[in-house]
Amino acid sequence: MMRLDKYLAHAGYGTRSEVKKIIQKGLVEVNGLVIKKDDQKIDEVNDEIIVAGEVSNYIKHVYLILHKPAGVISSNFDTTHKTTKDLIVGYEHYKTFPVGRLDLDTEGLLIITNDGLLAHQLLSPRYHVDKTYYVEFTGDYKSIYTALFETGITLEDGYLCMPSRIELLNSQQALLTIKEGKYHQVKRMFLALDMEVTYLKRISFGPIQLDDTLKKGTFRPLSESEVEALKKVVS
Repeated sequence: MMRLDKYLAHAGYGTRSEVKKIIQKGLVEVNGLVIKKDDQKIDEVNDEIIVAGEVSNYIKHVYLILHKPAGVISSNFDTTHKTTKDLIVGYEHYKTFPVGRLDLDTEGLLIITNDGLLAHQLLSPRYHVDKTYYVEFTGDYKSIYTALFETGITLEDGYLCMPSRIELLNSQQALLTIKEGKYHQVKRMFLALDMEVTYLKRISFGPIQLDDTLKKGTFRPLSESEVEALKKVVS
């Protein structure tokens, strides 16, 4: 159950004070009855809510995929840089946030949602959700490094990473799949082997792949099947 004014605010009809005025003017019907009490309790799933003659379709959770460009902070607020929140136009009332972070200069796939439970599960070490990156690097890649990635790279601070998978595309490019999200982890893994990452792009998160047609800085809603696939990996 939810307060009517909270429901309308979450559904995008305005701020809490703005929707109170809408209610007071008699523009809201709940199951055929005009309601003028903003604190009226409603069932947001089963009740029929009509606002100014139109049926309101409430969506509790939203799930988006964003192609993050370099130079954008994975955050809802920053005083210096453009944020991922600035790119998610039209979803402000859902109070979305990025699931995890990509570095300022890292591009690629970010899941954006307001589902706190799913976000927590996707980032939890308990579920070991795969994240795959396209990596360009400098330095001499030795054949023994593949086995080191597969058994676990030890970072400069002594932290032993979980086993990862690397597919060498050529002497300076690779696909790396990790199950964690430590600070600058991919860059630090390569640095631990005397190599430097020069370009980094996340191309998948769990079962979700970055669309070839999704341009940098743009986003789209995940399909129902994609959302179900995400939930399945943490079930």
